[in-house]
Amino acid sequence: MTSKPRRQGPEDNGPVRQVPAQAAIGGTRRLADWLVALAPGDIPAAVNHVALRCLVDTLGVMLAGAATPVAGIARRVTALTAADGGAAVAGVAGRYAAPSAAFANGVAAHALDFDDNCYAGFVHGSAVIVPAALAVAQARHAGGEALLTALVAGAECQYRIGMALGRTLYDRGWWTTGVLGAIGACAATAKLLALDVDATVHALGLAISGTGGMKCAFGSDAKPLLAGRAAESGVMAALLAEQGARGPANALEHDYGLAALTNDGVLDAGWLTPAQGNWCLLAPGVDVKRIPVCLSSHAAVDGVLDLMARHGLPADQIAGIACDVPPVVVANLIYPHPRTAQEGQFSLPFAIAASLMFGELALDHLDDRLMTDKTLVALMAKVTMDSGPRWADPGLATVAPEGAGVTIILRDGTRFTTFVAKAAGSAARPLDDRALGDKFMRCAVRVLAPEQAGQLLATLWRLWTLPDVAFLTLSDPTPKEYG
Repeated sequence: MTSKPRRQGPEDNGPVRQVPAQAAIGGTRRLADWLVALAPGDIPAAVNHVALRCLVDTLGVMLAGAATPVAGIARRVTALTAADGGAAVAGVAGRYAAPSAAFANGVAAHALDFDDNCYAGFVHGSAVIVPAALAVAQARHAGGEALLTALVAGAECQYRIGMALGRTLYDRGWWTTGVLGAIGACAATAKLLALDVDATVHALGLAISGTGGMKCAFGSDAKPLLAGRAAESGVMAALLAEQGARGPANALEHDYGLAALTNDGVLDAGWLTPAQGNWCLLAPGVDVKRIPVCLSSHAAVDGVLDLMARHGLPADQIAGIACDVPPVVVANLIYPHPRTAQEGQFSLPFAIAASLMFGELALDHLDDRLMTDKTLVALMAKVTMDSGPRWADPGLATVAPEGAGVTIILRDGTRFTTFVAKAAGSAARPLDDRALGDKFMRCAVRVLAPEQAGQLLATLWRLWTLPDVAFLTLSDPTPKEYG
């Protein structure tokens, strides 16, 4: 579908921030030029495969997340406010208009904090982009190839802006999934709507100028709800632009724009012109979670389990577990004594103690009742977290952004130490497709019958052959209402 003709005329958005390099001549416009010109044949097979893996992983955790209370809240509100439409909602029958389906599915995708991460902006990218793109693709009867291309377009636009901004805003307390998510959702939607360059610029301007999110949301319902809102907001921005709405074309670099207000004006404009052969989906890549807690805890968990297995250490002889982690990990894992499962997902003591108790931290362990288990509480008390001088080295922060030095001290004083730069499942140490499929099935069968989950997985692996993704269903033929 093409967009309506646009009015011509100068933008009236106040003074443009004087910045070096290319930003002053319109970073948003350059991203829009690239996005509109992007054709399926321009995307390398390796990039498409990463995008497909993101879709598989996200739909799996979305289905599992559909059974959570917060996803149920989101669906109940959606039922009160949404128009009927063609987009499926995970876990329940009935279809809604694309923005509402994107919201409900975005909440479900992030409800368990089991979705992927990308260090381009320190964001949960797919939990926002996939629900938005899937909802619009189903509503507009797009094929699998178009959906996959839109996922690549949305991810690259979002991650490039994340690279351009760097870590400043994240370290200041902005939750970058909320801040940047609407941009990726908007870019993916604009691609599916086949907006022209002018309309795409205004769509991105609308998304960027209305974005937001704070890390105070961690450990509360606000976090998945904000992911859903970002997906919904991105879809709405593109739909509004399709109808002729205008946004600020310089929302990235304006004196009162995104970089100025959230990032001390830092904006590396070189990232806003996609270069041939340079794909964020490949580098820095996407990190898939092996366990359903904040990624900041994964390297330390891997280190503990490795030491336990390698040296045959008995858990009942552990006197202490000391974790030396970068400051960002300390800032993220804020609950040393978690009272709820949501707080436990942002607690290094919980992640390590539960892994020691059960061998593998799984979705079933995200249970409020477990937080008072005496054995778990005793194990959590043995875990300490600090950020030592090694993390002053900027090179280490680049190589191991959420790495961990781990020391296990036994009761007799014996010490065992290791260092993990990046966790299993990260782009540097990816799960293979079989392991990813196993994760999908473990998640999906919490809502779907095993046979239906298996059929959906097989269909997703051949996404590019589908003439219309509208027939994809995300609920059991006789679904229960969850949450």
